[in-house]
Amino acid sequence: MHTVNAESRRVTQSVPSRLAVPAGVLAGVAAAFAYVGAVDPNEPGHYPVCPLLRYTGLYCPGCGGLRSAHAFIHGDLLAALHANALATLGYLGFAVLWTVWVVHAVRGRPLRIDPRPGLVWSLGALLLVFSVVRNLPFGGWLHP
Repeated sequence: MHTVNAESRRVTQSVPSRLAVPAGVLAGVAAAFAYVGAVDPNEPGHYPVCPLLRYTGLYCPGCGGLRSAHAFIHGDLLAALHANALATLGYLGFAVLWTVWVVHAVRGRPLRIDPRPGLVWSLGALLLVFSVVRNLPFGGWLHP
């Protein structure tokens, strides 16, 4: 019996088959953005309220993310940044990462994401600082 390792199988796959997973991820993200673009999160009753905001009055790092996505879909980048600047940067980061993934898939190379611990800790610190600052009086410009 002949076994084929994953690396050689990946190289021999056709380009459309290598693009199936990135295309599926893009379709899912596009569907989610289309839904948020069609169902306005600025109108009450369409989406659940953030539990942290409801019970503590504090904004979590995700608060305003749906409003940000809605504004982003409608081309209002300033409103998207105001609703949740970090989420808006995340949308752009996703677009870059997805593009790199597609280029790797077309070339038949696997995309390896192996962030160094310093990067992971830095991203965690960024989320923490963003959460703290947006809840302080001088951080009102970061409120959704």
